[in-house]
Amino acid sequence: MSSHREAPEISQDPAADNTDVYAFVSPDRPSFVTIIANFLPLQQPYGGPNFYEFSDDVRYRIHIANNATAESDIIYQFEFRTEVRNPNSFLYNTGPIDSIDSENWNRPQFYKATRIEGGQTEVFGQNLPVPPVNVGVRSTPNYSQLAEQATVKRKGTWFFCGQRADAFNVDLGSIFDLGALRPFNEAHLIPMAAMDGVNSVQACNVHTIAIQVPISRLTRYKNEPSNRYNKFATLGIWATAERRTSTVIDPDTGTKTGTGPYRQVSRLGNPLVNEVLIPMGDKDRWNAGQPSADRRFRKYVDRPELAKLLPVLYPDVFPNLQAYDKPRADLNAILHTGIPKGVVDDFQNFTGPTQADMLRLNVAIPPTQPGDQSRLGIIGGDLAGFPNGRRVNDDIVAIELRAVAGATIPLVDPDYEPDDAATQLTDGTQSAAPGTNAFPYLQDPSGGYQTRPGTVDDGGDQG
Repeated sequence: MSSHREAPEISQDPAADNTDVYAFVSPDRPSFVTIIANFLPLQQPYGGPNFYEFSDDVRYRIHIANNATAESDIIYQFEFRTEVRNPNSFLYNTGPIDSIDSENWNRPQFYKATRIEGGQTEVFGQNLPVPPVNVGVRSTPNYSQLAEQATVKRKGTWFFCGQRADAFNVDLGSIFDLGALRPFNEAHLIPMAAMDGVNSVQACNVHTIAIQVPISRLTRYKNEPSNRYNKFATLGIWATAERRTSTVIDPDTGTKTGTGPYRQVSRLGNPLVNEVLIPMGDKDRWNAGQPSADRRFRKYVDRPELAKLLPVLYPDVFPNLQAYDKPRADLNAILHTGIPKGVVDDFQNFTGPTQADMLRLNVAIPPTQPGDQSRLGIIGGDLAGFPNGRRVNDDIVAIELRAVAGATIPLVDPDYEPDDAATQLTDGTQSAAPGTNAFPYLQDPSGGYQTRPGTVDDGGDQG
């Protein structure tokens, strides 16, 4: 849900569909920033014989703004190339894939990684390896080893591109059934018995582009800031996918070739923005735009539709939210400008007045070690969590539900008293594949043989 199938056009182009972006100071390497961009949502692990892969026709990019302008100052660019070793076989592999260069792998992928800054390009590698997908215990018998072989270090930067387990957790089936949250079913306009949430992305995989970069390679003045109030200590981060403007289909072979200049078809900074805040008619326009032009979408942040729906869907639960008629300056700060100094004790990630959807990471704030982290990030008292960047285990659904419901309004309007429910909202889910403690911080993907498909419900069980 963070950005899984969030807009009409991109939902038909999964290879270019951003699902999640994470950015955090690495707890095991605190002089490095880790950025993770996931694509290809809701992958079934057993989806063969043509398994999921990066598209050779898509240009994938990670953007860093370091000059408080919301403009892309540094770009890490990824372009993929697929080989077919035996075109006369339908098989993805003809035997066990026991190493990244195994001849048994019939459809290997490689990528070119490039850094672009100030008009200068730096190539890290032309044929960096992508691991195979996790086919099963016979085909990919030691998957962790394959992933490790595809984790490479070039010029002081770590890279990984390949399939990973989706660490996001959300109850899609309930939330999109008229905004229902199973733990609060009894209070819904159409009441049912309360129950635990169901993680809809459990056992699903994604395709990950992950980098771990020295902080001094990302900041404006190529240093490692120690003053958290330094305006250049905060980075703006987002990811995009681009396709060429035209596609030519060969009538004899059915193959597609892109022509013309690249155009952006997907982007993602803060989670859930396009999914929940942007209305249907503007979603594809949002995906094609640049963060620096997001002023045109401010009205959806100032007066979010979900904040109006909650009092309707949950009668008598949100009377204070229903009566609040001011623009949502709290959401605007969290999502569009960063939080200025003085709003949260010992914290700021303000990037200036430009309205722009970006993850904002203050690299001068040290990472919280995994055992001490709060899944609620800043609202849980953990300054190293969302919306200060985003870590893999931050409970984004709970955080943003509570923010939209008014829990963060007192940060900018001390006279407002949140409704009791605003500080308790959750969809009741936990990640089935929580983040790991080392790069690339996402677990090995679910295997096709190992994964048991879900059961089919006839619609009669109301929970």
